[in-house]
Amino acid sequence: MSNFHNLSGVELFFVAAVVTFIAMFIVEPVFFGIARLLGLYTIVEERQCKVYDLFGKVLAVIDEPGLHLLIFKLGLKAPMVSLLGKCHVLDLRLDQAYIRSTPVNSEEGAPMGIGIWYEMVISDPVAYLFKNTDPRGSLAANVGNSTVRCLSNLKLANMLENRHPMSQTVRDEVSPQSREWGYTLGSVYIRKVHFRDLEMTKQIEEKVVNRLRQVTGAIKQDGVNQVSIISSTAERQAANEFAKAAAMRPQIVGAALQKISQDADISRALFETLETQNVIDGHAVITIIPKNSSLLGQLAASIQAGRAEVPMNPSPAK
Repeated sequence: MSNFHNLSGVELFFVAAVVTFIAMFIVEPVFFGIARLLGLYTIVEERQCKVYDLFGKVLAVIDEPGLHLLIFKLGLKAPMVSLLGKCHVLDLRLDQAYIRSTPVNSEEGAPMGIGIWYEMVISDPVAYLFKNTDPRGSLAANVGNSTVRCLSNLKLANMLENRHPMSQTVRDEVSPQSREWGYTLGSVYIRKVHFRDLEMTKQIEEKVVNRLRQVTGAIKQDGVNQVSIISSTAERQAANEFAKAAAMRPQIVGAALQKISQDADISRALFETLETQNVIDGHAVITIIPKNSSLLGQLAASIQAGRAEVPMNPSPAK
């Protein structure tokens, strides 16, 4: 004790740190390791189960999470079970599996494949360990066989559409047998139904494609027919309206002329204007000759006749 009193504060700190390190990382693991080796205690995790057996006899099943003193569970056999027996650690969490393309045949003889998904959980650890050497594989085989037995020879339409009733049928078939092996079957669901024959699949695809082409062609042709009907209807209506307008034009013009002819001065002025307009539109050559000039008129007439005999645009000599 006198030696510790002679140490300084820093030296005491380092000594305490070394002692704590040795106690926590060396002494404590060794102590608890020896305690577990002697079977003094065990720790059970959440959703975990430990089954202890000695010489083929089950002594204890512990599935409650927490720290357990095996001396109260196994009595004086705890060290013997730890040294000579066996501890089975089971996972009680919900498990899932999927079986792909289970072969079945429809009522029509079509080769179909069914993909089935199911859940399972260990409900009886002792039955799971000792009643079946491979309970998981046996359950998968049972699910596959039940699928084939229950879903074969169904109508193809029901097989492709009614998945929920098929899932319920398979679950009801599998559940009693699975309980005997320590498994409780959860949800069962038919996830996929498909054709197994590739040649049949190709033929169905070709038929679907051809049918889509026929439907597309029919839709296009119906559209063209509708457009033709609309166009012909519009053209017919336009022709009828133009015919009505052409038939009404003489009536309108006649009514206007009749109204104009009621006044002689207006009628005479209108026809003179129309006649003058026709002369202007005709591009005629007009020569104005004064009164009492007969010789001048004859001369002008002869000149106009000579001009008429010569072509306006003589063709070049060949």
